[in-house]
Amino acid sequence: MIKNKKIVLTGANSGIGLEVLKLLLKGQNKVLAVDINTDVLENIADENLTILQKDVSSEEAVDEIFDAAEKQFGMIDIFYANAGYPYYEVMDYVDWHRVERIFETNVFSPIYSYQKYVKHLNGRNGMFAITVSAIGQMAMPGFTLYSASKFAMHGFQQALRFELPDNVQLTCLYPVATNTNFFKAANSVEFDKPFPVQQPDIVARKMVAGMEHGKKEVSPCALFGFSQQLMKFAPFVRTAYWALENRKFKKFRAKVGK
Repeated sequence: MIKNKKIVLTGANSGIGLEVLKLLLKGQNKVLAVDINTDVLENIADENLTILQKDVSSEEAVDEIFDAAEKQFGMIDIFYANAGYPYYEVMDYVDWHRVERIFETNVFSPIYSYQKYVKHLNGRNGMFAITVSAIGQMAMPGFTLYSASKFAMHGFQQALRFELPDNVQLTCLYPVATNTNFFKAANSVEFDKPFPVQQPDIVARKMVAGMEHGKKEVSPCALFGFSQQLMKFAPFVRTAYWALENRKFKKFRAKVGK
């Protein structure tokens, strides 16, 4: 269990972030919990919890998060960039700003947060964590822009390890579809979830354990790891899986008339 640390956690109001927060509070960690919505956080009574309502998708917002954390804690032992959101859609439109918005939250914000965190540490030991996604290793029908944003983060963490300072531990989470409000955020029209689906408390437990033990990557779904290896030697398995998920996407397209 991670204990007595000073932690910033973004995307803390729901899903994986909320479950991670609950585990961190059990360890008597002081947590600055950041989210654009804070209704759930405000119902948690814990003296070690500080709530900051903030949209993380801009340079100014990230600067304000660090200012608040430094005033509250002084030293930040762990920064967990968990905030992110998806689109599930037919990308048949022309909209620069829609593309920009998802990349600001899912890509620019965690990368800039990492840069800020290294500067904040100034040679002291610290941990930076990111929720990447299994979709950052295997794109999915309907999640074109979300896949692109998570592929970007996967590439970022891979390359970063060649120049990662010795004082910084980098732990990245690769969850499969998780049973949270993620899918409601992706589209207001209900659609079939990708297979497989995990529960957020299981994902959170494995991530916190991975952070504690200094793991570089945490893949909470053993089936996904096994399937990735299988697909290397039997590519038809990937093709069959994509066909299954594409049927779900076609069903969604029919529902929305596209």
